[in-house]
Amino acid sequence: MVEIIIAPNAGFCFGVKRAVKLAEESSDLIKEGIRVFTLGPIIHNPQEVGRLKEKGIKPIGEEGPQRGDAVIIRSHGIPPERERELREHGFKVIDATCPYVKAVHEAVCQLTKEGYFIVLVGERNHPEVIGTLGYLKECGGRGIVVESMDDLKEALNKERVGVVSQTTQNERFLKEVVGELSLWVKELKVINTICNATSVRQEDVYSLAPSVDVMIIIGGKNSGNTRRLYSISKSLNENSYHIETEEEVDPSWFEGVKKVGITAGASTPDWIINRVKDKIEEICAGLSQSCSSSAR
Repeated sequence: MVEIIIAPNAGFCFGVKRAVKLAEESSDLIKEGIRVFTLGPIIHNPQEVGRLKEKGIKPIGEEGPQRGDAVIIRSHGIPPERERELREHGFKVIDATCPYVKAVHEAVCQLTKEGYFIVLVGERNHPEVIGTLGYLKECGGRGIVVESMDDLKEALNKERVGVVSQTTQNERFLKEVVGELSLWVKELKVINTICNATSVRQEDVYSLAPSVDVMIIIGGKNSGNTRRLYSISKSLNENSYHIETEEEVDPSWFEGVKKVGITAGASTPDWIINRVKDKIEEICAGLSQSCSSSAR
């Protein structure tokens, strides 16, 4: 008997559900003859982006929007200057920025007003970080992006440092950054902007990965939060695999196993998670191993 355990917090988070819902509701505009575009992939999941594209909601790139068209700001947010440009060009703007991302923008401006040099823990090329840096500039602040401990050097000679984080950052890395800064900086203020959805998904992996024979992490290869789930899982269980769809599932992973764990990034829809679970059950049956599924 092979037991398949699905992590309790796998899949869509609040911000992603909201963004997808706003995109689906925009189909009413399409019926009125208004074209709808998204500024890049609305979420970091190619399959869900493809599903929305079939409904006529396309990422900008294949063709450009024109005055009167609708443009959806994706869940990661954009710099305020870019949003002003869209409105000035006559586009109907639908803001699907995650409220938790907006909280990072507010935190950056608050710390700037209080006179802090900003340390933003995150990936400098991630759209969320690019958008947050736009708000830092708008507020007249100064700061750096920290991807690794080596990036901290410029902040170590500052007297007053304020720390915020990309919403999907690794909690343990944030703690490491804060711990190092506390040894060098005279005054340190931290606003923890890691989204709770990120935290609980990471905690699921810390709990589940060591207790199973194989761990499957589902999500876009371009999804930062999914890659971090995989990295955590791999450090705890060598038999961890990051896949986007059921087509990537390899039957050889399940020979002789008793327990399989499944989790998914915050931008992975339930329909993909279910397809992966069904595929694993099919493989188990082919290996003459019966399966049972449960949620932890």
